[in-house]
Amino acid sequence: QLQLVESGGGLVQPGGSLRLSCTVSGLPLGDTTIGWFRQAPGKEREGVSCSAIGGGGTNFAGSVKGRFTISRDKAKNTVYLQMDSLVPEDTGVYYCAARFRDTCVMEASNYVGWGQGTQVTVSS
Repeated sequence: QLQLVESGGGLVQPGGSLRLSCTVSGLPLGDTTIGWFRQAPGKEREGVSCSAIGGGGTNFAGSVKGRFTISRDKAKNTVYLQMDSLVPEDTGVYYCAARFRDTCVMEASNYVGWGQGTQVTVSS
């Protein structure tokens, strides 16, 4: 059964960094496109980044482009979201989810297997 577990969130000061992990079980990572999403209090869930199957590319929301990077470790069946130069607007619960197509899209309705989320708080 497909299961995704996020970790790595926490409290960080503006300008700081965090690395989130999304560990996949139940399927090889090579068969899944992984998307990262976030939801701030009172706001809708929004796409942050995605990494497509088989080197099919990556995508980033405009608000994080140049600050966030996404990578895969096939041996660990894990996708990482490296977040640098964090700003308070990055605060929210971060989720990862899977998509069984080789295209990187940023709409949550295209994904399944949502994890429980990890809280990221950027504050001084």
